[in-house]
Amino acid sequence: MYLHRIRTVEPMTIERVLKYSEQELSKWDLEHLWHPFTQMKEWSAQGPLFIVRGEGNYLIDIDGRRYIDGVASLWANIHGHAREEINQAIEEQLKQLAHSTLLGLSHPASAVLAKRLVEIVPMGLKRVFYSESGSTAVEIALKIAFQYWQNQGYKEKRRFICLKEGYHGDTLGAVSVGGIDLFHEIYGPLLFETIKLPSPYLRCKGAGLPLAEGAGLCASDLEQVLEKEHQHIAAFILEPLIQGAGGMLPMPPGYLRAAKKLCDEFDVLLIADEVATGFGRTGRMFACQAEGVSPDILCLGKGITGGYLPLSATICTEDIFQAFWGDYEELKTFFHGHTYTGNPLACAAALSSLELFQNDGTLEQLPSKIEALEKGLSKLQRLSPVGEVRQVGMMAGVEIFEDAQQRRPYPLEMRVGHKVCMAVRKHGVILRNLGDTIVILPPLSITLHELDQIINAVEAAIHEVCGGK
Repeated sequence: MYLHRIRTVEPMTIERVLKYSEQELSKWDLEHLWHPFTQMKEWSAQGPLFIVRGEGNYLIDIDGRRYIDGVASLWANIHGHAREEINQAIEEQLKQLAHSTLLGLSHPASAVLAKRLVEIVPMGLKRVFYSESGSTAVEIALKIAFQYWQNQGYKEKRRFICLKEGYHGDTLGAVSVGGIDLFHEIYGPLLFETIKLPSPYLRCKGAGLPLAEGAGLCASDLEQVLEKEHQHIAAFILEPLIQGAGGMLPMPPGYLRAAKKLCDEFDVLLIADEVATGFGRTGRMFACQAEGVSPDILCLGKGITGGYLPLSATICTEDIFQAFWGDYEELKTFFHGHTYTGNPLACAAALSSLELFQNDGTLEQLPSKIEALEKGLSKLQRLSPVGEVRQVGMMAGVEIFEDAQQRRPYPLEMRVGHKVCMAVRKHGVILRNLGDTIVILPPLSITLHELDQIINAVEAAIHEVCGGK
């Protein structure tokens, strides 16, 4: 028997991590990391931009350069980075409990947050099921909707209606109800079949109808399907008011309300995916509130913790919950769960974020910011490569074309949208593109001056990459 001396390893603190050189970090990134939604061959040709700190509405790189976080760290940050209130809430929770399962146990923060969410979501939503991402929130919604009808004996109600250009996440269920071919087409053999209706925005455009007048046309598409197939349909899922990852495509005013009315009429559940639109992004706490709609199931994520920790929630009505209520041997239980469901640290961050909405007057300050963004987009609309600007609240897209008048796109291999987003970095802004649509979606704490800086950076970058006036 041999006794081995135990070697003490130096603690891997963040201070130690930051002592590694940029060259070392770049080498390890390129050798070992696989980045999301990234062609790694292209990534390997450019040096990684390492963000080491956040401060207010800014991200700070390894060399100390500051950038406005114009995409809210993938549409998640609400109140800015390093908010002391959220940091403190996480720290206080960490001193008590970092994690404990919700399978067979509970913890205070999960119960308090569930109560707070029910108080602010649309009327009638009463039961909260936690998970960790928008994709899982949607997966849960789909499984709940399916099993709801199965538990009640409606075995034939198994199908889902969704929208082309819709995006609900990247797990297979979420992809099945997604509608972006660029992302989803390759996985076709793995997916379940759905009924896909046209994107309301593109439907109106194709019909030559102003968006403001398109609700009836788009609702008629849904009505025709429901009349024929409602006995087989479990639910209709959509992103209310605007399709985000599809290119920032607004919906006709009144369409959401009409869709809910039709779903009620034909006994089909409405699932509202507010992972991107929730928590103030469209000007109200939730996009559904703009048209007075209470969905049967609501999916939340991204901004739920202020953009600090992974957490999502799927919230349903009491009627749906009661369909799962019964003796164990009836097998009505919702057999679904995640290791980190309702993580205490994430719940603490979410509770603090909700307090900041009230203490900062976040929603009350949005009208002037939305107006300023609209004014800035009008300025960009005048640029010759810009074919269209689209906006709902603090969510906006600027679409550029090789020939804007003819709406002729740039060749795919030119990666013009990507090049514009790389160019804005030289002007102290970080953005992401969806194809050749430049997305502007900053933290809600953004200032009017910082909004001007974003607009000016986009204008300069379009001039640099595309030319034109």
